[in-house]
Amino acid sequence: MNGEPSTLVSPGIWGFIAFFVLAVALYLLMRNMNARMRRMSYRAEELQREAEDRSQGQGEAAQAEADETDDATPAQEQTEDPGQKPGTQSQS
Repeated sequence: MNGEPSTLVSPGIWGFIAFFVLAVALYLLMRNMNARMRRMSYRAEELQREAEDRSQGQGEAAQAEADETDDATPAQEQTEDPGQKPGTQSQS
Protein backbone atom coordinates (compact mmCIF):
# COMPACT_ATOMS: atom_id res chain seq x y z
CA MET A 1 0.00 0.00 0.00
CA ASN A 2 2.89 2.24 -0.50
CA GLY A 3 1.82 3.37 -4.00
CA GLU A 4 3.25 0.55 -6.10
CA PRO A 5 0.80 -1.23 -8.44
CA SER A 6 -0.10 -4.71 -7.28
CA THR A 7 0.89 -7.60 -9.54
CA LEU A 8 -1.68 -9.89 -7.95
CA VAL A 9 -4.67 -8.41 -9.81
CA SER A 10 -6.01 -10.66 -12.59
CA PRO A 11 -9.32 -10.98 -14.43
CA GLY A 12 -10.01 -14.24 -12.63
CA ILE A 13 -12.39 -16.98 -13.64
CA TRP A 14 -15.21 -14.53 -14.54
CA GLY A 15 -13.00 -12.70 -16.99
CA PHE A 16 -12.06 -16.00 -18.63
CA ILE A 17 -15.72 -17.06 -18.84
CA ALA A 18 -16.74 -13.71 -20.37
CA PHE A 19 -13.92 -13.92 -22.94
CA PHE A 20 -14.80 -17.53 -23.77
CA VAL A 21 -18.49 -16.66 -24.30
CA LEU A 22 -17.53 -13.78 -26.59
CA ALA A 23 -15.18 -16.06 -28.57
CA VAL A 24 -17.90 -18.72 -29.01
CA ALA A 25 -20.43 -16.06 -30.06
CA LEU A 26 -17.96 -14.64 -32.60
CA TYR A 27 -17.30 -18.13 -34.01
CA LEU A 28 -21.04 -18.82 -34.42
CA LEU A 29 -21.66 -15.42 -36.03
CA MET A 30 -18.81 -15.90 -38.51
CA ARG A 31 -20.03 -19.39 -39.42
CA ASN A 32 -23.55 -18.09 -40.00
CA MET A 33 -22.25 -15.16 -42.08
CA ASN A 34 -20.15 -17.47 -44.28
CA ALA A 35 -23.14 -19.75 -44.87
CA ARG A 36 -25.32 -16.78 -45.87
CA MET A 37 -22.65 -15.38 -48.18
CA ARG A 38 -22.19 -18.77 -49.83
CA ARG A 39 -25.97 -19.12 -50.27
CA MET A 40 -26.20 -15.61 -51.73
CA SER A 41 -23.38 -16.40 -54.17
CA TYR A 42 -25.12 -19.58 -55.34
CA ARG A 43 -28.39 -17.68 -55.83
CA ALA A 44 -26.62 -14.99 -57.87
CA GLU A 45 -24.99 -17.65 -60.07
CA GLU A 46 -28.35 -19.39 -60.54
CA LEU A 47 -30.05 -16.13 -61.49
CA GLN A 48 -27.27 -15.42 -63.98
CA ARG A 49 -27.68 -18.88 -65.54
CA GLU A 50 -31.45 -18.38 -65.81
CA ALA A 51 -30.95 -14.99 -67.46
CA GLU A 52 -28.50 -16.51 -69.95
CA ASP A 53 -30.93 -19.36 -70.69
CA ARG A 54 -33.74 -16.85 -71.23
CA SER A 55 -31.60 -14.71 -73.53
CA GLN A 56 -30.55 -17.81 -75.51
CA GLY A 57 -34.18 -18.90 -75.68
CA GLN A 58 -35.19 -15.49 -76.98
CA GLY A 59 -32.31 -15.58 -79.45
CA GLU A 60 -33.38 -19.02 -80.66
CA ALA A 61 -37.00 -17.88 -80.91
CA ALA A 62 -35.94 -14.83 -82.93
CA GLN A 63 -33.76 -17.05 -85.13
CA ALA A 64 -36.65 -19.49 -85.67
CA GLU A 65 -38.94 -16.58 -86.52
CA ALA A 66 -36.37 -15.23 -88.97
CA ASP A 67 -36.02 -18.70 -90.53
CA GLU A 68 -39.80 -18.90 -90.94
CA THR A 69 -39.90 -15.54 -92.69
CA ASP A 70 -36.93 -16.55 -94.88
CA ASP A 71 -38.70 -19.78 -95.84
CA ALA A 72 -41.88 -17.89 -96.69
CA THR A 73 -40.13 -15.23 -98.77
CA PRO A 74 -38.84 -17.46 -101.65
CA ALA A 75 -42.26 -19.10 -102.00
CA GLN A 76 -43.87 -15.69 -102.30
CA GLU A 77 -41.28 -14.51 -104.80
CA GLN A 78 -41.74 -17.48 -107.11
CA THR A 79 -44.52 -16.82 -109.53
CA GLU A 80 -45.43 -19.11 -112.33
CA ASP A 81 -45.92 -17.89 -115.85
CA PRO A 82 -49.43 -18.56 -117.12
CA GLY A 83 -48.07 -20.40 -120.12
CA GLN A 84 -45.68 -22.60 -118.12
CA LYS A 85 -46.43 -26.14 -116.99
CA PRO A 86 -47.10 -26.52 -113.25
CA GLY A 87 -44.08 -27.71 -111.24
CA THR A 88 -41.46 -26.38 -113.67
CA GLN A 89 -39.37 -23.29 -113.05
CA SER A 90 -38.59 -20.60 -115.57
CA GLN A 91 -35.01 -20.19 -116.79
CA SER A 92 -34.63 -16.42 -116.35
